[in-house]
Amino acid sequence: MTEVVPASKENLGRAADLLRAGELVCFPTETVYGVGADASNNAAVGRIFRAKGRPAEHPLIVHLASALSLDEWADEVPEQARLLARAYWPGPLTMVLRRGPRVSTLVTGGQDTVAIRIPAHPLALGLLAEFGGALVAPSANRFGRISPTRAEHALTELGDEVAMVLDGGASTIGVESTIVDLSGAVPLLLRPGAVSREQLARVLGAAPTSADEHDGPRAPGRLASHYAPRSPARLVSAELLERELAGNPGVSVLARRPAPAGFRSRWLRLPDEPAGYARELYSALRELDVIGRPILIEEPPRVPDWEAVNDRLGRAAGPSRA
Repeated sequence: MTEVVPASKENLGRAADLLRAGELVCFPTETVYGVGADASNNAAVGRIFRAKGRPAEHPLIVHLASALSLDEWADEVPEQARLLARAYWPGPLTMVLRRGPRVSTLVTGGQDTVAIRIPAHPLALGLLAEFGGALVAPSANRFGRISPTRAEHALTELGDEVAMVLDGGASTIGVESTIVDLSGAVPLLLRPGAVSREQLARVLGAAPTSADEHDGPRAPGRLASHYAPRSPARLVSAELLERELAGNPGVSVLARRPAPAGFRSRWLRLPDEPAGYARELYSALRELDVIGRPILIEEPPRVPDWEAVNDRLGRAAGPSRA
């Protein structure tokens, strides 16, 4: 039976041994918990796709311990990528680059590009150092569902599909990394995250071009429905929330304000600032999803600071996939 184990030198060594043997291990990053496999072992990489129910064309992110390994995994690394690496690695930034010859197309979903990042979580870095190589590590959940930000979430999602879950506490950022594509003529923002457009612009000289689902290479987290609870979820403007409640008395609610007097269903209030909201978002969605009622979500402001949160909420409330 899969065990959740605390962070320790001994458990990092055990986890690294399991990874070398082709097993899957869940571990924390600063963004969300990932399910890791040896990036050089196609059999182990294939197990990730089966464990998650992930389509084969959906690429994985390669996690490195150091930027010194970048040229082993990417080809023709542009200067922009090296500048971003110096500024934001380790951290919640993934760069899409031309793949190097050692990268299996199983990892890249058949594409000639590879997504790479260096996580900032000390346990993730410790595991990468102990393992001594690169790991692919998508979020430790069933494909398309709510990402895990605690060890128990990862265990609930993947259970005996993995050999071990390393417990590093709650993820401090709570939403997945920013993804910027540097493989083409101009930088493309494929997924917003904690490294903002403004921060990217400081290094690149201009903000990356916005990309919709069909622009640029395929990358994680770009489907219309993603990060989604099983319960139907719907975004509602702040102005219309209480009117919606009048016609839907049995719903669960995720909001940035207190529940109105007399509200008798489950109401979760998240922080009214984007970093705190992001950190608690997935745990809150999980809590409401367990109840099994439709979920109304108060829409946050449509301003740059809330871009990553709005992206995740839009996909969580997107069209369901049967």
